[in-house]
Amino acid sequence: MVNEHEQILQRQADRLDALTLFGLFAVSFTLVCYALEKRGHWLVLGFAAGCALSSAYGFLQGAWPFGVVEIVWTAVALQRWWRERAAANRAASQEGEREKSSEANPGA
Repeated sequence: MVNEHEQILQRQADRLDALTLFGLFAVSFTLVCYALEKRGHWLVLGFAAGCALSSAYGFLQGAWPFGVVEIVWTAVALQRWWRERAAANRAASQEGEREKSSEANPGA
């Protein structure tokens, strides 16, 4: 026969609390953004946000080393987003200059 302590542990294992659901969302969001980040710099920013959420989850859950590592990943992702955004802005600016130039010199 299962004793009362084991029943309590089983009920706790069967239950998904708000913190667990938050962690599931944070890590899933991070994974999706990472998988799709080649599609644009906004997904790199999403990855950074997911890392920040995952860090919060780590600290709230009591796994502070995970929280610290996710803070580092957040900083790395924000730096990558900043570089990729700047590159995208430069490319858009150069494209705009080419379009203006071709409109000014249609025969060239």
